[in-house]
Amino acid sequence: MVIILLLYFISTKNLLYLLIRVPCNNLSLNFIGYQYYQHMKKAKKKVNAAIIIIGNEILSGRTQDANVVYLSKWLNELGIKVEEVRVIPDVEDCIVNTVNEVRKKFKYVFTTGGIGPTHDDITSRSIAKAFKVSYGYNKEAYETLEKYYKPSEFNDGRKKMAMMPDKASLIYNPSSGAPGFIVENVYCLPGVPSILKSMVNGLKNRISGGKKILSKTISVSTVESEIAKPLEDIQNKFKNIEIGSYPFFRLGKVGVSIVMRSTEKNQIDDCSKQIVSFIQKKKIQIMERE
Repeated sequence: MVIILLLYFISTKNLLYLLIRVPCNNLSLNFIGYQYYQHMKKAKKKVNAAIIIIGNEILSGRTQDANVVYLSKWLNELGIKVEEVRVIPDVEDCIVNTVNEVRKKFKYVFTTGGIGPTHDDITSRSIAKAFKVSYGYNKEAYETLEKYYKPSEFNDGRKKMAMMPDKASLIYNPSSGAPGFIVENVYCLPGVPSILKSMVNGLKNRISGGKKILSKTISVSTVESEIAKPLEDIQNKFKNIEIGSYPFFRLGKVGVSIVMRSTEKNQIDDCSKQIVSFIQKKKIQIMERE
């Protein structure tokens, strides 16, 4: 009975994968479970994302963006790699065209900014246009804001924050009441960093990530030109590892941080050993390892 239930949850393809590895008379539940686990673990796909920063204030230099760093790190912990970031103005056609382009290329798209109460907050309306759906008051969002504010405070500007694309699902806002929203694979968040941070943690169970992206850093006391060729050779050997070199000037010393990123710990470890090996051969000082 247990085996029948197990087979019910395993697709025909995965079942064949298991059966060709063992004779039927040696088939054990523990072995099937282990093999299936290992197979699914290997099969877990890489998941990517794009971030769209919306706001004239960012492009003008008046406001410095802090959301990309936070979102990228948060997504990285979930096994989602941010592969593209765009900064665009509060212009409807630009928002529509950008969203329509990137939502076809990436598993997830996160927008920040433009969902507030003022005339230049046009992200919600633009998202509706991008998906070719109606734009109006979201009943749940309206009721949430109505409860959050006193009647005398619930003015037209605050009511505007309840206007969203049709059938959008809400992103809870524990900081200021006004929710964000989701339409298909597009997640719309506010531009204020403190509010955004308070909202994204509620998304963990609504996002399906991949294998966690791991990293290892070796900081050395040298200049990039001294290690450029050996690093290139190692990068060519380890195609599945992203190797970056980042120069720095710290406490009066010039150095380079070599960063390795991958979902495979064993490969990062092997790559790290080879980097350390050539560094030692060149008698370069290792300043720090992370």
